[in-house]
Amino acid sequence: MNGKTRYPSFNVLDEKDEWDDHTQKIVTSRIDFVVGFQFLTKQEAELLRSVCSLLVDDSSSDALAKVVVHIDRSLYSSPGEGQRKVGVPAAPELIRQGLSALEQTSQHNYSSSFSQVDATGQKQMIGDISTGKAEPAEVWHDIPQKIFFDSLMRFTVESYCSHPRVWSDIGYAGPAYPRGYVRTQLGQLDPWEAKAEHEA
Repeated sequence: MNGKTRYPSFNVLDEKDEWDDHTQKIVTSRIDFVVGFQFLTKQEAELLRSVCSLLVDDSSSDALAKVVVHIDRSLYSSPGEGQRKVGVPAAPELIRQGLSALEQTSQHNYSSSFSQVDATGQKQMIGDISTGKAEPAEVWHDIPQKIFFDSLMRFTVESYCSHPRVWSDIGYAGPAYPRGYVRTQLGQLDPWEAKAEHEA
């Protein structure tokens, strides 16, 4: 979302005093947190940051730091999955194996770490993984590429789209409770909602 907002002067946190204490605590924790890893190694976290940046087209440090920490915590405290295909590793193992395979793919194809490859090369590799066509095949033999991609995408989007800065960028004014919406007809906005300043 780099440079694409229609709401450059809108900041959802200007409205935080309208939220109840519990909501304030949850939302502000997404910008006020300690960066530290319980599951990921430093190298895995750096690689993951590069991948997530591509997935959401955003290289800003604030949201990406939260995304990587969210994925780390999710993998560390994984309560299990409600549904998983036979033969597919559990999420922590799948992500770790997939990141290792991605790095090996990058070394094989570009003789360089994924984070050091240019954007075109990175996008090609991620695109190949998303369609199950990444090479060399032996590196991905036991790793379902599409499921790895889908899992990474899900983890990334759920965290990225919950970040207050991203809310501001897309014009989302945050939780309406307890204030509530008054103007609910098509095209109507409450005074506290974001107003587009220009076309994106």
